Amino acid sequence: MGNLLILFTASLCLCLFVALLYVLYKYWWVPHNVQFIMNSQGIREPTFEFIHGNNKEALQMQKEASGKPMALTHDTFPRVMPHDYSCIKKYGKNYLSWNGVRAQLVITDPELVKDVLKNSEKAFSKPKTSYFFKKLLGDSIPTIKSEKWARHRKLANHAFHGESLKNMIPAMIASIGTMLEKWKDKEGKEMEVFQEFRFLTSEVISRTAFGSSYLEGEKIFDMLTKLTLIIGRNFYKAKFPIIGKFWKSADEIESDKLEKMIHDSVMKIVKQREEKVMTGEVDSFGHDFLGLLVNAYHDPDEKNRLSIQDVVGECKTFYFAGQETTNSLLAWTTLLLAIYTDWQDKARAEVIEIFGNQNPNPEGIAKLKTVSKLYKFLWFDFFFLNR
Repeated sequence: MGNLLILFTASLCLCLFVALLYVLYKYWWVPHNVQFIMNSQGIREPTFEFIHGNNKEALQMQKEASGKPMALTHDTFPRVMPHDYSCIKKYGKNYLSWNGVRAQLVITDPELVKDVLKNSEKAFSKPKTSYFFKKLLGDSIPTIKSEKWARHRKLANHAFHGESLKNMIPAMIASIGTMLEKWKDKEGKEMEVFQEFRFLTSEVISRTAFGSSYLEGEKIFDMLTKLTLIIGRNFYKAKFPIIGKFWKSADEIESDKLEKMIHDSVMKIVKQREEKVMTGEVDSFGHDFLGLLVNAYHDPDEKNRLSIQDVVGECKTFYFAGQETTNSLLAWTTLLLAIYTDWQDKARAEVIEIFGNQNPNPEGIAKLKTVSKLYKFLWFDFFFLNR
């Protein structure tokens, strides 16, 4: 018995010693070795903190920047990316940053960026998806690679090519008309347009891409929003080595529940589409985004077939990305048009000149020069602000 106890104790001590060596190697030796190599090439960086890297410093800067009121200015960089702004001022256009123990070489020199992007090897692999982002996006275009990415991308391109978008216009007009009717009752009152556009984009995406009701889509949007908030809370948090593999935080447990609930909600919509075909109510799965995904799920060719995880992942991604980007862009556009009323007047005059009192149509939309110019300019500006 005594020998067994000694053997167990020795084995435990050996395991702890190996674990300690692993932690020191991965979380101390490797980062310092990378620092030495980069410093020898003239690349500087903020101080590396054991395990956390620069995350604690970046989080503190983000809180301070977000806690102050922001003036109506186009100088948004110090506000939305304060840590990057500070590092560029201190260490130059190119510097080394640390996301936990993962080194990130930040390049802002335009000429060097060109050289990197012209690299014939094109060795730009996607970074490993974090635990929470995997819950949000699943197996979808932002997270997959190579041939699988090409198959998914081809489906998305087919679902949203020019002719498909034209067919969506009546549904979009109907949803916008309903929103504007609601706005008439609020004339002269303060209104939260971001929330209004959230309802609008939820309804349009549900109707045009998934053929589902607003209420069905709203449940999924709400759960995705909660998952996004969890990601925000954990964006700069570093997972402690070894312990994180055996112990889950409250946010990790909550994200697991949300992932399952979202999966079940998406599957309900998928099964409804399948049942309509099985009962003979319709003769195909449809030509919207969901229809193409379900059709690929039933493809007899195994090479082109999508798994159910692929279908759910793409649905989650489009629900989230489609609403988040469109909603924010509409609110951002409304804010800037309220500030620059001359552009608002030009855009309104152009729309009235082309459509009069009629609803928009594809041919007329193609003639909107001022509106197109505003869209291109505001999208570029919004892309950086939304980061």
